[in-house]
Amino acid sequence: MKITVRKGEIQKQRADALVVNLFAGATPSGATAAVDSAVDGQISAAIRLGDFSGASGETLLLYAKDSIASPRVLVVGLGPRESFDSETARRAAAQAVNTLEGTGCTRIASILHGGGAGGLEVEAAAQALVEASLLAQYRFERYRSQPKSTSLKQLTLVESDPSKLPALRAGAKSGQALASATAFARDLINHPGHTATPVYLATQARRLARAHGIKTRILDEKAMAKMGMGALVAVGKGSANPPRFICMEYNGDKRERPLVFVGKGITFDSGGLSLKSVSGIVSMKKDMSGAAAVFGAMQAVAELGLPRRIIGLVAAAENMPDGNAFRPGDALQTLSGKTIEILSTDAEGRLVLADALTYAQRFKPAAVVDLATLTGACVTALGHHAAGLFSNDDALCERLILAGQQTHERLWRLPLWPEYRQQIEGDIADMKNSGGPPGGASTAAALLSEFAQDYPWAHLDIAGTASSDAHRHYLRKGGVGFGVRLLTQLARIW
Repeated sequence: MKITVRKGEIQKQRADALVVNLFAGATPSGATAAVDSAVDGQISAAIRLGDFSGASGETLLLYAKDSIASPRVLVVGLGPRESFDSETARRAAAQAVNTLEGTGCTRIASILHGGGAGGLEVEAAAQALVEASLLAQYRFERYRSQPKSTSLKQLTLVESDPSKLPALRAGAKSGQALASATAFARDLINHPGHTATPVYLATQARRLARAHGIKTRILDEKAMAKMGMGALVAVGKGSANPPRFICMEYNGDKRERPLVFVGKGITFDSGGLSLKSVSGIVSMKKDMSGAAAVFGAMQAVAELGLPRRIIGLVAAAENMPDGNAFRPGDALQTLSGKTIEILSTDAEGRLVLADALTYAQRFKPAAVVDLATLTGACVTALGHHAAGLFSNDDALCERLILAGQQTHERLWRLPLWPEYRQQIEGDIADMKNSGGPPGGASTAAALLSEFAQDYPWAHLDIAGTASSDAHRHYLRKGGVGFGVRLLTQLARIW
């Protein structure tokens, strides 16, 4: 969908539909009042008759006949003014797109949601509108014989005050960059495992390098073995698709210590010799959602030209069972020199991250954040509403939680007490890769913390938030790209 910005009055725009808004319990004012007057008070009449109240998620579609240039007017509810925020604005924008998609509209014109009475800065309101509109339009049709296209082709943001146009354009640009980066991550997650192999992820890193000037280094299995990445190499040994370690460097400011983003890139997780059940294995192409978030964030920070130094690390492997696969009972030596005893080959994500977190030390990072669809235990604890946050640094936690609030990619901090480390004390090695069902998310994080002791570190367990089983607002069924906007926002506020 093409995004344009125009100075003017919304009621005078030529489009297939005009989009305005209303807070719950309010009477039309500003641009909404102007449109109401132009359509002979139909909005006021609907409110008076009890057909529309302005509740969040509520819509009112009107047909204007010849009273204005647009044949349709859509009013979206913003809910109570006192609880309005950027997420409300995003959901209102998505509601408009979802309502008008398939109606015959190709061009829509909209005012900002919350850029005035809602208290949002114009730039933030414009970003929210564009970001959510584009994400609501996302479709993954790559493998259909007859792909379905979206009907909406153009969205125009309309503003009557010329002094606000620069901020509006800046917000629209940010919204486009974030939506594009999130769509990129969604595509990576939604591709089946036979396409999105570790080698495929490496080609995507090279594409980013060409398109955005990101310095990229790819290590194959021989280079990893020579370096000492025994855990990552072991996880990939059972697959015909060899593992890759990917390092991407965006140098927006070469002088500063970098933020390092680390993604778990298990492109398909069969469980290895500890084979998953039929129901458990079916969605395991999504086990590289952490890696997808890192790819998306690297694209976003480059497109936005952020004055930051950002490193993206992806540990990519396919966990499969064959005669070369690693086994329960094996003892693996990691890049750090520490050893891990294998209880379950299905607890492989923490193994590839162990080597990646050790590799991160060479950058002398300001902070490291890893993302992984790591444990079902975290889904049990938090459901699908927040990702688990574990960290050795309170200040980093505060910044991540704030970024999560601003993007609505919410985090909840979980404990990382010494008792969890005791649960994974090894019998024949330094530690074992599973502490059993009790506190499973925390014992997995405890293992990762062993490899992140020399810098501020946070681990995000996104197992419950990486995908959606239904269309909701601007989230689509399948991979949602959780973490792209969160990591980008962290870089912006760092």
